[in-house]
Amino acid sequence: MRMRGHDVLFVSGTDEHGTAIQVKADEEGLTAQQTADKYHGVIVEDLAGLGLSYDLYTRTTTRNHEQVVQEMFSTLHRNGYIIEKTELGAISPSTGRTLADRYVEGTCPVCGFDGARGDQCDNCGRQLDPADLINPHSRINGEVPQFVETTHFFLDLPAFADELTAWLNSRQDWRPNVVVFSTNFVKELKPRAITRDLDWGVPIPLDGWRDAPMKRIYVWFDAVIGYLSASIEWANRIGRPDAWREWWNDEAARNYMFMGKDNIVFHTVIWPAMLLGTNGQGSKGGTPSQQFGILDLPTEIVSSEFLTMKGSKVASSRGASIFVGDFLREFGPDALRYYIAVAGPENQDTDFTWDEFVRRTNFELANEWGNLVNRSVSMANRYNGEIPQDGPLTDDDEALLSASRDAFETVGGLLEQCKFKNAITEIMRVVGLANQYLSAQEPWKLKDDVARRDTVLHVALQVVADCNTMLTPFMPHAAQKTFEQMGGEGVWAAQPQISTVDEGEGTQPYLVLTGDYASEQAKWARQFIKPGVKLEKPTPLFAKLDEKLAEEGPVWAPIS
Repeated sequence: MRMRGHDVLFVSGTDEHGTAIQVKADEEGLTAQQTADKYHGVIVEDLAGLGLSYDLYTRTTTRNHEQVVQEMFSTLHRNGYIIEKTELGAISPSTGRTLADRYVEGTCPVCGFDGARGDQCDNCGRQLDPADLINPHSRINGEVPQFVETTHFFLDLPAFADELTAWLNSRQDWRPNVVVFSTNFVKELKPRAITRDLDWGVPIPLDGWRDAPMKRIYVWFDAVIGYLSASIEWANRIGRPDAWREWWNDEAARNYMFMGKDNIVFHTVIWPAMLLGTNGQGSKGGTPSQQFGILDLPTEIVSSEFLTMKGSKVASSRGASIFVGDFLREFGPDALRYYIAVAGPENQDTDFTWDEFVRRTNFELANEWGNLVNRSVSMANRYNGEIPQDGPLTDDDEALLSASRDAFETVGGLLEQCKFKNAITEIMRVVGLANQYLSAQEPWKLKDDVARRDTVLHVALQVVADCNTMLTPFMPHAAQKTFEQMGGEGVWAAQPQISTVDEGEGTQPYLVLTGDYASEQAKWARQFIKPGVKLEKPTPLFAKLDEKLAEEGPVWAPIS
């Protein structure tokens, strides 16, 4: 979107509250804050290594985030969309702490699915409470939870049923799985608890509650507000405190939210309900927050399915996990970015295997794209030492150049629709055409027709430049290297930077991701190559992987 010339605000942050952090802290002998600090640092390093071009990646344990969450809570409460009621809460007998809904599992009372969670059943999509489950047990240690009466605040979701139904019915271009899952969920709305018996989280901003030692706003409520709070923090950090309104109070702004399918209803039902209530737009009416004004609902929810690892059979000693940091250290970011784009779970669950990763890397990245770049630049370097001048074009030349030029519109349109797999497949189709062109034209045999040889190489290099531009959103690091091998100088694809910031006196410093992307040279259009630009001997973009990796896996994630 930046390459297309759009103004872009890309924000997110580490979700740090809730039972999961407290459980991890107990395991490691740390406080909850120390645990949040530790893993926020790991996540920031991973995201920077992957090259995710955030304007701001922050965290939810900031003073700014707490204030934004409390303002939204207070507005919803004032407008009548937060109600107080008593329910049965799940308590761990061994620790005395509340078990978060997602830490209670059992059999779904509706469809009989064994493995339903205490907040919803992923099989039938029904909203649940932990006490609804048959044979409930703790995911942490397997013990049967105790259920005790406790008073909490609830978001009155039924008060938004009509507004949510009308809004969802107006979403014509969402992925089908998102619409179906969401509309089914809205049919059976019930109030949902937004506070918990915890000491780790955002305090409840009401008299009689704000100082309660074991009452906090529940993590799922405060986490989604992080998109808004991150936008507000970004605006403050760039010295334009109201700049966030350009994205949240302007109907012309488009708001895309990306996630896995287990987070769909939080973003298609619960978060929009929170926004409607803050705007005073539910069935109970109300007045908008003076601080926020009328907040826009999401334009599109881009949800993928699950990327599983069943086929990889990662050894259980590693917790059946592949850690991003390990992956980056051995294979770099772009092979992973490519794999997820071309073979990821865009519309259905897909299985990651080392065999498929090796195949994609060796045959598509190394043999197809890397080979096209290497042999085009190598021949031009060997024969000319620079980008050669083209001459009269044949029909074959024109056909390839047209296919490459037309791909900008095709691929751009697919990216606008968040169809990433189709987009990168189309680019690789053009890469294949270019390789076929070189093989058919055989410029290495044109020693007696230097003008024709130069034209063939010029055409090939122009298509390399085109494909490199289109591949930049997918593989920015390789794109920068290709740009340089084509004689380019400066920053083609800007990378995020890790910075240490604070919120003023009395606050602790923390890491964020930011970046200067305005000065990068990558633009979504053909940029004509210039004859005479010096070319050096290229180095391979992608090294071929040892075939043994497909059978054994790496040492840090061996196949059992």
